[in-house]
Amino acid sequence: MKAILYSFASFILFSFAANATPQPNFLIIIGDDCTYNDLPLYGGENAKTPNLDALAARGLTFNQAYVASAMCQPCRAELYSGQYPMSNGCAWNHSASRPETRSLPHYLKPLGYRVGIAGKVHVKPDANFPFDPVEGFDKSCVRNPTQPHDLTGMKRYLSGDDPFCLVIGLTEPHIPWVMGDASRYPLKEIKLPPNLADTPETRKHFADYLAEITYMDSQVGDILEALEASGKADETLVLFTSEQGSQFPGCKWTNWNTGLHTAFIAARAGKVPEGKRTDALIQYADVAPTLVDLAGGEIESQVDGSSFAEVLRGKADKHRDFAYGIHNNLPEGPRYPIRSVTNGQFRYIRNLLPKEIYIEKHLMGGGKLNNPYWATWMGDDPMTQPNSYAKIKRYMSRPFVQLYFSLEDSYELENLAGDEGYAEVKAKLSSALDNWMESEGDPGAPVDTVKALSASRKGEHIYGKFR
Repeated sequence: MKAILYSFASFILFSFAANATPQPNFLIIIGDDCTYNDLPLYGGENAKTPNLDALAARGLTFNQAYVASAMCQPCRAELYSGQYPMSNGCAWNHSASRPETRSLPHYLKPLGYRVGIAGKVHVKPDANFPFDPVEGFDKSCVRNPTQPHDLTGMKRYLSGDDPFCLVIGLTEPHIPWVMGDASRYPLKEIKLPPNLADTPETRKHFADYLAEITYMDSQVGDILEALEASGKADETLVLFTSEQGSQFPGCKWTNWNTGLHTAFIAARAGKVPEGKRTDALIQYADVAPTLVDLAGGEIESQVDGSSFAEVLRGKADKHRDFAYGIHNNLPEGPRYPIRSVTNGQFRYIRNLLPKEIYIEKHLMGGGKLNNPYWATWMGDDPMTQPNSYAKIKRYMSRPFVQLYFSLEDSYELENLAGDEGYAEVKAKLSSALDNWMESEGDPGAPVDTVKALSASRKGEHIYGKFR
């Protein structure tokens, strides 16, 4: 009798395993400092990106995807942990997450996954982000020139028997803009975005930046070709995201749309809608919960984001109501704390120290990683070139509250905060921002101080809900 029961139980388990949905692999490709709407997929009129266009043609493009902080380290910590910057502790660039922070390796390894990372990492401490190291892509985003990539390590990692989650952090188009062929972008033919002052030096560096976007696109093509050759493409969910905006004024290090809005493409044959777009609002904190959900697990309660797996399956066209933004300017320049919220149509920004002037040392020429176009903005005669002066003033001198109809004004050039016709939407977004800051234990301006940043670097966090 026992033998019969054992055989029956074995049959049931075998049948369940045979019919269960196999766990998908995950391949996450991250660009570096690439403004989303410089890509043709989001209306960019200059860059050539045939590989990203092809990926989008066989996948789902998110029109409304955001990072919480437009700086490399905080947004990557958010992506891997599923927590907002104040929750995981990385609320400044070049800081550190809380010692108790958990991330994709912690979430996926118990579900049977190998979790690796190649290229740029830029999160710490290592114990909180215990990815398997995968060789083959340059880890330094500031090397001149970028080291050529070698797909050997990636191919070896893909060849294992267990399901994988592999992150490839590319270093383009982060400055220095030295990769690619800038001659493909003649200066006179470039259509500069309207938030940039039009000077010859700006055009020259914008061409260099566009060349790096195209170089990045070629890397994406090589990666996807290697995935196809591995025979595991059909089993793999591919995610591409462009990180935060570029190092041009009004993009990286800001809470404007061109800083926080990110490109996001998801593709898997037969599992994700092909050649479609969605207006579902997501942000980086939602990615880790989504991957855990797709892997068949349950995410931990301390995670801030939530799964948008139903959007990926084509069964939902809505996810969250608001996406939130935070900027603490130290150590990139003097303290200049900013908070924001968007509902996908309107963006509400609160500059917490509006009497101060905004300075970003790298962009404006005081750091090691700068380009000299800013000086040409400052050198323009305001009598004959008022356009440059207006762009400088917009960047350095900001009111306490800004409100933009981002859906139609993607560069957010017209501040509607004083327009009574938008009083209701301003009040609603203001309330949503207040609620988020309270839930995060975020006191606002006191976070952007030397004391708070220094504590974070030591693994001590004096603000936030988990302090």
